[in-house]
Amino acid sequence: MNFETLLNADTISALIAKGISGGVNVILAALILIVGMIVAGMVRKMIRTMALNSKRIDDTLGSFFASIAYYAIMAMVLIAVLEKFGVPTTSLVAALGAATFAIGLALQGTLSHVAAGVMIIFFRPYSLGDFVEVAGQAGTIKDITLFTTVLATGDNKRIIVPNGSVWGNIITNYSANGKRRVDFVFSIDYSDDIGKAMKVIHDTLRADKRVHKTPDIFTGVSAHGASSVDITTRVWCKGSDYWGVYFDAMKNVKEAFDKNGISIPYPHQVNVVREE
Repeated sequence: MNFETLLNADTISALIAKGISGGVNVILAALILIVGMIVAGMVRKMIRTMALNSKRIDDTLGSFFASIAYYAIMAMVLIAVLEKFGVPTTSLVAALGAATFAIGLALQGTLSHVAAGVMIIFFRPYSLGDFVEVAGQAGTIKDITLFTTVLATGDNKRIIVPNGSVWGNIITNYSANGKRRVDFVFSIDYSDDIGKAMKVIHDTLRADKRVHKTPDIFTGVSAHGASSVDITTRVWCKGSDYWGVYFDAMKNVKEAFDKNGISIPYPHQVNVVREE
C-alpha cells in the first residue's frame, strides 16, 4: 500500500469534513459561552433592578435570587458547551453524582459558606445598606452572595467576608432599630458649679432638633476623677443621625462651656512641700 493510496480523495474529504466540523463546534461553543455569560449577567442585573424598584421584594432577597439565577444559567451554558465538544451530558451527570460526595468532602469549608449564606438570607440579621460589625469588621452591607458578604468601610475600603465567618460569630447591626442612644462624658473642674454645667449641657443638646424629646435627655455625675468631675449625658436620635449628633454636641458643648465660664480640666499634678 503506497502513500498515494492512503491519501485518496475520500480520505482527504473525510479529514477536511472532520476539521471543519470540529472548528465549527469550537466556534459555536465559544459563542454559546460568551452569549451565556452576557445573558447571565443581564438576568442578574435585571433581577436586582426589579428588587430595588419593588416595595414587595427586599433588596437582600433580590440580590440572593439574582445570584441563584446567574449560577443556574451558567450551569446550563457549561452543559451546552460540553455537548458541542461531544461530551455525553447524561453520563457526565452520572459521573458528577458519583463525584459529589468526594467533592463535598474536599470543599467542606466552601459548602459551609453556602449554607451560612442561605441562613443569612432567610433569617436576615442584616440587609443591604445596613451598617454592621461582623467577624471583627465594621462597614455598610453592599452585597450578599451565596459565598460572601461584601462590606464598605467608612473610608470606602471593600471588605469581603466569607459567610461562614459571619454566621459563626457575633453580628452587631447598628441600623436594625429606628433610633439609637448617644452617650457622652463631659468633664468639668472641681471648682465649677455642677448644677450650672448640667443645665448648660441639657440646654445645648435640647437645641439640636435631631435629639428626641422622649426619652428626655439624661445627665448625671458618673465619676469623681483624679482631675475632674465627669458628667454622663445620654440622648436619643435617629440611627442615621448618630454621628452628626455626636460630633456637633462635642463642639457645641465646648463652646457653651466657654461662654458660661465652665472649664474643661486637663490632667495635672499638685506638688505638696512639707516643712520639717
